[in-house]
Amino acid sequence: MTTKQNKPRKTSAFQHLMSVHWWMAGCYLILFCTGPIMARLPRDLPGRNALYDFHKSIAIISLILLAWRVITLVRVWGKKYAKRFPKTTPKWWQKTLLHLSLYILMVGVPLTVFFFSNSFQSNGVKLFGLVVPDLFSPNEDRVELGRALHFWSSYGFLLFVTYHTYQQWHYVRGTWRRWQGFLQGSRAR
Repeated sequence: MTTKQNKPRKTSAFQHLMSVHWWMAGCYLILFCTGPIMARLPRDLPGRNALYDFHKSIAIISLILLAWRVITLVRVWGKKYAKRFPKTTPKWWQKTLLHLSLYILMVGVPLTVFFFSNSFQSNGVKLFGLVVPDLFSPNEDRVELGRALHFWSSYGFLLFVTYHTYQQWHYVRGTWRRWQGFLQGSRAR
């Protein structure tokens, strides 16, 4: 008698979460690379405004992906923790607080962009050319505060991302090796 083995579903919640995780990581990589560059560009440089709009668009895409990720997480947690509550060990608390901090900053940093851009001028945030409604009223007195909030929250977020990457280094290395194998295999064809 043979027993039928269940194959893992290709549309599991974990796969959805990891897919969104890596798309978000790509967005953040773009944001962390373009932010310091565009902050140093002269105001009269052609294309500077387009780079700012691109940067803000990627930030909005990351917020949309974050919403998708949170909805999926809530769905998974509902199923997982309805059966049993997690053991709240010090390691669990460390992991939970790190991820909570990351999620707060994933929302907070883009909000500082809205605060900064809207304080500078009305209709200052666009999603690939489409004007996004203002969340804050224009106020020149708040521009420097918005700039400082965005600067420090962005670098705080980068610090947490770096720590998260360090903690998951074994997984990052494995993913990098799989990508290298995939790329080498596609070149050989």
